[in-house]
Amino acid sequence: MKLSKSILAAGVGIAALASATLAHAQPTAEVLHWWTSGGEAKAVAALKKDFEEHGGKWEDSPVAGGAGDAAMTVLRSRVLSGDAPSAVQLKGPAIQEWAEQGALANLDDVAKKEDWDAVIPKRIQDIMKYDGDYVAVPVNIHRVNWIWSNPELLAKVGAKEGPKTWKEFNELAEKLKAAGITPLAHGGQPWQDATIFETVVLGMGGPEFYQKALVDLDEDALKSDTMKKVFDEMRTIRGYVDPDFPGRDWNLATAMVMNGKAAMQIMGDWAKGEFLAAGKVPGKDFLCSATPADNGNGFLFNTDSFAMFKVSGEDKIEGQKLLAELIMGKKFQKTFNLLKGSIPARTGVSLDDFDECAKKSAADMEADQKTGGFLPSMAHGMALPGHLSGAIVDVVTAHFNSDMSSDEAVNRLVEAVELAKD
Repeated sequence: MKLSKSILAAGVGIAALASATLAHAQPTAEVLHWWTSGGEAKAVAALKKDFEEHGGKWEDSPVAGGAGDAAMTVLRSRVLSGDAPSAVQLKGPAIQEWAEQGALANLDDVAKKEDWDAVIPKRIQDIMKYDGDYVAVPVNIHRVNWIWSNPELLAKVGAKEGPKTWKEFNELAEKLKAAGITPLAHGGQPWQDATIFETVVLGMGGPEFYQKALVDLDEDALKSDTMKKVFDEMRTIRGYVDPDFPGRDWNLATAMVMNGKAAMQIMGDWAKGEFLAAGKVPGKDFLCSATPADNGNGFLFNTDSFAMFKVSGEDKIEGQKLLAELIMGKKFQKTFNLLKGSIPARTGVSLDDFDECAKKSAADMEADQKTGGFLPSMAHGMALPGHLSGAIVDVVTAHFNSDMSSDEAVNRLVEAVELAKD
């Protein structure tokens, strides 16, 4: 995304001319997001309800598409035409990119009033700030590296829980395959391929290797024997998905596990929101376990957040402040995350009403923050700017959907990253 400051300034100016300042106007917020599936739709409806109960006027602008690519296309068009939404679902480096262009509003007055520095984990704070100022507000913390399992199907091959190592994963998958059961539900979309890939990088290489390879983009890590083993495992995993996987949406893969059509799915805990929305009970109807860890545990996080874009009009500005305050409130953080499947982005929220998977996620996050294992997801836009993560994802999905060797995949990975850096 390359938008000049002059263009953006012109866009904001157009918006200013089109919007009259209203004294004591009703707080209004147009919210651009891509939460359109079951659990996600219920979660965003909770935010809308909370906003309206506090006197706000909510203007919903959903753009379907699990990875948000379509929403970002709409956003760029809206900003360039001088019609930016009040609040936009943004993640990771994308927040910094828009802030660099001067497009985002400053939220420090709300942050200081609500003492955000005291309740938001430091690594999440760094993502929400630009030049030390808050420009976005976190809604949740998702853990990406989960396996969701159907306990009835696992029981058919004598398993009671998810695999703890990749060797165990492969052995379990072979047993399931021999029993005529699809081992892994998967949607053949690039971001889903990348989701599996980064969990294998973490599991086989460990947190330090993940940091070097997928955050620092260290060339030695990218071309290492460990990375070749990661691609070897990806080739093995490719043999455990059904032939109809290309183009399948993630929530349809979740439904396969839910309905007994596949035994496992590797997906973030937004998948749990689908199970819960269908009335399923964790520990009974489905199982949750961290993806296999051969070399140290870790927590790959994906934080949904809303960035507030510069708008004109007292109604819109007050709407942004009200929305930001409510998002970080304990009530909303609890209600939203119970529906979304994630855990609160702020500390101090009671987890008494959360399920066993959420409690495990929170405990693991606390432990991994102390050991350096709390790491940003590459596949979900938390670790790298889009052009760099896109270069990696292109190689990963090309390998997954072809007969490309691991050696060739590693070579292409190094080349793609170098080209993207230039």
